[in-house]
Amino acid sequence: MKRQGRRGLAVAMGTVLVALLVFYGALSGSQILRAVAFYSPRTIEQRLYKLDVGWPKHPEYFTGQTFCVAVDPLRGLVYVAQRGDNVPKVLVFSDEGYFLYAWNSTLEMPHGIFAINSPTESSVWITDVGTGQYGHTVKQYSSSGKLIQVLGTPGKAGSGLNPLQFDQPAEIFVEQTGEIYIVDGDGGMNNRLFKLSQDFNEIWLRGENGTGVGQFNIPHSVTVDSFGRVWVADRGNKRIQVFDKVTGEWLGSLKSCFEEDGPSSVRLSASEEYLIVVQLNINRVSILAAPPIGSIRDCNVVNTIQLADEVKPHLVDINVKTGAIYVAEIGAQQVQKYVPST
Repeated sequence: MKRQGRRGLAVAMGTVLVALLVFYGALSGSQILRAVAFYSPRTIEQRLYKLDVGWPKHPEYFTGQTFCVAVDPLRGLVYVAQRGDNVPKVLVFSDEGYFLYAWNSTLEMPHGIFAINSPTESSVWITDVGTGQYGHTVKQYSSSGKLIQVLGTPGKAGSGLNPLQFDQPAEIFVEQTGEIYIVDGDGGMNNRLFKLSQDFNEIWLRGENGTGVGQFNIPHSVTVDSFGRVWVADRGNKRIQVFDKVTGEWLGSLKSCFEEDGPSSVRLSASEEYLIVVQLNINRVSILAAPPIGSIRDCNVVNTIQLADEVKPHLVDINVKTGAIYVAEIGAQQVQKYVPST
């Protein structure tokens, strides 16, 4: 009875806390809703992450829709790509939250971003879903914004392999070996997953439009774990599909966690114990138990971070040194940082 009483008290306190925050937000305007993450009462006692309210130091630098974020943990840099008229497309912050600089170079509509984490190289890859002269491409830039490499045919959507063409490429992930994974199809004609060599030759290609095994409906995010598994957020099909990174063989899928809304972003926690998944339409960050090798069937939500309405979290990235989660939010037009609670 005493244990149940304490548990009930904790739930009641959590409910009161949420109610007070909502009330205060109503009095103070919408800004408070952009800064507060609401944890459901059942997770108040055991939440895995907490909001770093001091990041960034100067949020006024967010002047457009923040679509994506990438972390370079070796150099302590956080890249944020945003959209909008007459705004810098890429903002660079320190891991502590200080604004460093911005740049805008041959980018129309950035969608996904990935920072190279190599002792010998500092660069970022950005997918561009624009329809103008720079769009339908995946581009590599130096940390200061100098264009290094362009994949795809600028300004021309397509499905060709020679020359390589994309139609609204959603996201890119680059391994330490230089091998590249691209999900191509943020609502365009393509629904496919590429693996390219470090010199940009095709190793394997999977996917087509559909609901079956290995088929996609808006493959929106991709990541790779240390066990050689490629995780793809198959947003329109409300599932995560998993492939072998060497052969491209389908290994399984996770679906039961996504009945309310499909996953728009997927990353591994620093320890690879968890999958960090964003669900845009229900404004939620879900922390899933990463399935063991050979057992990609069960979908187990360990924790959730429920964001305020209309925040619209889009894509996330992880600092593999500190374990911090960075969430790019289209609706709130900001990036928020969550750090491990312990």
